[in-house]
Amino acid sequence: MTRRIAVLIFDQFQLLDAAGPLSAFEIAGRVVPGAYRIEVLAEQAGMVASTSGAALGAAALDDAALDTLVISGGDGVRQAVRRPALVDWVRTAAGRARRMTSVCTGAFMLAQAGLLEGRRATTHWSATAEFARFFPQVTLEPDRIFVPDGPVWTSAGITAGIDLALALIADDLGEAVALRTAQQLVVHRRRPGGQSQHSALGEIGVHADRFASLLAWMAERLSEPLSVERLAAQAAMSPRNFSRAFVSATGLTPAKAVERLRLEAARDQVEGSAQPIDRVAQATGFGDPERMRRAFIRAFGQPPQALRRAARA
Repeated sequence: MTRRIAVLIFDQFQLLDAAGPLSAFEIAGRVVPGAYRIEVLAEQAGMVASTSGAALGAAALDDAALDTLVISGGDGVRQAVRRPALVDWVRTAAGRARRMTSVCTGAFMLAQAGLLEGRRATTHWSATAEFARFFPQVTLEPDRIFVPDGPVWTSAGITAGIDLALALIADDLGEAVALRTAQQLVVHRRRPGGQSQHSALGEIGVHADRFASLLAWMAERLSEPLSVERLAAQAAMSPRNFSRAFVSATGLTPAKAVERLRLEAARDQVEGSAQPIDRVAQATGFGDPERMRRAFIRAFGQPPQALRRAARA
């Protein structure tokens, strides 16, 4: 059976959002001849410019059945979601496709079409606040490389489209084909070190140069008690002044920052190692596995065991 894979682009799309999945499906189709028929679609046939200036040739939108639609992201998605005809086409295409997927900020198009309502999803880390503001009905998982939820799959920023495509290929053709495809692409079949897109340390520290050394110090001592008093002493400040200055610089309380760092470290170990859950809890400062489980459910919507199973699926 030949599966029709269509990649939807628009003016000022991100080139790698489209080219990454296209290349992965193309190589998988060489491993299993006839597995895929790959197309690029746009509102109008012709050359469509990406943000880099390079362009891809696209066929016009049609009403033919699809196996999988891949929606690229990029700066132009903000304008694309304001075109009712394009949004309507995406919404209608969902009824003809086995899977609807997005790369990077392409998730905005899926959400605008109502296809993510009540579902879990991800997008580029830099767009998560905007996405959550516009689409509060979607359960956003901002630190995931990709999120499958039934027939709708979303992926994170840019190169994550390759991770998404490899997972789709494994779903279609088996793990061996996905592995051979990854080898040809010279990428990991599954990225090492867990699913985090970016470092919580870097994210917290973006606007917190004043506390950069303290944050690094905290990250190296997650298994130790990290009270406000201890952090304030390390910063050579009184606890009261420290708490006020830290919130002003980072937008987080010291306790919340510690939890964010511990969650990232714990998730990396849960998804990327075979360490027992109780040892992960001890090593990352949660101490009690039940305490860590509750923190995971608050942050990720799932307990550690579920995330470990998903990472190895």
